[in-house]
Amino acid sequence: MTAPLLSVEGVAKSFTMHLLGGLTLPVVENVRFELHPGECVVLGGPSGVGKSSILRMIYGNYAVDRGSILVRDAVDGQMRDLGAGDPRTVLRLRERSIGYVSQFLRAVPRASALEVVADPLVRLGVPREAASQRAAAMLRRLNLPDALFDLPPATFSGGEKQRVNIARGFLTDHPILLLDEPTASLDAANRDVVVAMIREKLADGVAILGIFHDEPVRAAVATRILDVSAFSARKAA
Repeated sequence: MTAPLLSVEGVAKSFTMHLLGGLTLPVVENVRFELHPGECVVLGGPSGVGKSSILRMIYGNYAVDRGSILVRDAVDGQMRDLGAGDPRTVLRLRERSIGYVSQFLRAVPRASALEVVADPLVRLGVPREAASQRAAAMLRRLNLPDALFDLPPATFSGGEKQRVNIARGFLTDHPILLLDEPTASLDAANRDVVVAMIREKLADGVAILGIFHDEPVRAAVATRILDVSAFSARKAA
């Protein structure tokens, strides 16, 4: 087997409820797994068990209480501990190594859909015109009308916003891609498009970690199901 792109070891996470006298709410403990090129590992288990929290820790949105999240740096091939919480490491890994499609698009005010999608490529040094052309092709593949390209996504429907979100996340060549219910607000035709896009990423050796509550999508893309219930701190409490 090829070397892992992601190695999670002994990770624990809890939240402190400051408005409730500092009450500590445990979420997960002893999370451990590896993610290899060409795998689509799906986080399974009931709602509230900690699936989205695991994704957010791996992307650096949430700090970990303990444990390590080792991510292979796409620039020099070294494993770096994102879980240590160093902001420079988090930004470095997001730039080249880890892509993320969240449940909801957080668009820059007044930026057009085309600008939102092209922005990650522009940040990587791709000329703006070339980035815009690639962004437009991706939006057309996701059946977003050309008439919407120059409009801000804040004016779009939920499904249209999510297609912009997916286009932005899939446009780059990050070796690791995190997906948090990407097809939740899509119709059947666009779900099929996203399934095909995921399969293409896997064929290119991208490692995908995702949450899919849509059973047909999960069945179509998963190479392995990881039951997060095994890591539930609340269950153990």
